[in-house]
Amino acid sequence: MSRKSLVGLTPQIKEKLIQQSLERRLRQGSAAEVPLHRFAEMAAGNAAIPEQYYRFDKHPGYQQLRILADGAAQLGIDSPYFKPHDGIAGGRTRIGGREYLNFSSYNYLGLSGHPRIAAAAKSAIDRYGTSVSASRAVSGERPLHRELETAIADAYGTQDAVAFVSGHATNVTTIGYLFGPRDLVLHDELIHNSTLQGIALSGARRLPFAHNNWEALDALLSQQRHQFERVLIVIEGIYSMDGDFPELPRFIDIKRRHKAFLMIDEAHSFGVMGAAGLGVREHFGLQGADVDIWMGTLSKALAGCGGYITGETALIEHLKFLAPGFLYSVGMAPPVAAASLAALECLRREPQRAATLRERGALFLKLARETGVNTGTSAGLAVIPAIVGCSMRAARLSAALFERGINVQPILYPAVPEKLARLRFFMSCEHSEADIREAVARLATELAR
Repeated sequence: MSRKSLVGLTPQIKEKLIQQSLERRLRQGSAAEVPLHRFAEMAAGNAAIPEQYYRFDKHPGYQQLRILADGAAQLGIDSPYFKPHDGIAGGRTRIGGREYLNFSSYNYLGLSGHPRIAAAAKSAIDRYGTSVSASRAVSGERPLHRELETAIADAYGTQDAVAFVSGHATNVTTIGYLFGPRDLVLHDELIHNSTLQGIALSGARRLPFAHNNWEALDALLSQQRHQFERVLIVIEGIYSMDGDFPELPRFIDIKRRHKAFLMIDEAHSFGVMGAAGLGVREHFGLQGADVDIWMGTLSKALAGCGGYITGETALIEHLKFLAPGFLYSVGMAPPVAAASLAALECLRREPQRAATLRERGALFLKLARETGVNTGTSAGLAVIPAIVGCSMRAARLSAALFERGINVQPILYPAVPEKLARLRFFMSCEHSEADIREAVARLATELAR
């Protein structure tokens, strides 16, 4: 659809036509595969190799990206991504010299940039340098690594923990190494990409079940358990796109009855749930040993970068000596380990940070629902979506709010289904009640447009 063909149309009709064109092009792009008979021709040397097999600009994924970018350009929407922040991004941030209310940061507890955490990182640089320069098995430990891992295990009531340099890689290497072709992994249908990549690496059979539906999981295990050796169930503490959480005791009962392992991804729940912010375990009053594999990230509530696994000693020793993503990867940088250790100590010393975060989330959810915003199944703890129905509308809404001093990112296809495109609001304990009221009021105003 050309710009010229849109001249003279009302903005509403123009947007509808562009959206329809976008959806049609996305469908066509996803179906643009080489027919099977073409492979036979290629193998026989009777057909040219298609361009998408040797040109990056013809790659199907890049083509979809260009379709979305072209649609945004026709509507006059600038890219909402990769905005350069002028300083620390917490409840507020500065972009291009202007201050914004910020809802696009995982800095839930306001600890990234906290003077005490920054001082710990600076001290670690002075003592240990900026890198350990090799894997920990080769280059040796730094006391900070073990101090951090011991503190994580203590927070969970588990025997030991191991820290990885990447949260995404933590799931990939843990699942990819521990499970194999004779095993089964069952996961919530909304599980994070890192889990899916880990399952693919493992070669295990993969079966999703309906979101948070423990009964569906139970039924699947009743049918499938005895066909496999090891079985892993993977769910999240708080789901990052929807902001809801599972009824964890039900899943623990199921994993015990079916002799399966249970893994919880606490990327968004540790530091958020529970009276002291110790996560979904504390929220439900559970013991650390009730779950086989606890996973979390250091980049959100803990103000660093990387991930961790905590559980029984046998699990942790196994991963430290044999998991490729730990054994063959450089050890965590000392200032990062020091920052996350200091953040964990601050979380435990100041539980009111997590309490304030939950209060702000509850207020946002209440006000948003009262004004008719579709917040889906969010529990109002740290992540609250505003579901608007299509990628272009989400992008326009994000741009409109940015003009009004609110930084919130759109989540577009293919990260979510096209009809469930949304803005995703991340709460922070640094947001005031006035900040929350202002943000929801402006959101409601722009949605009404």
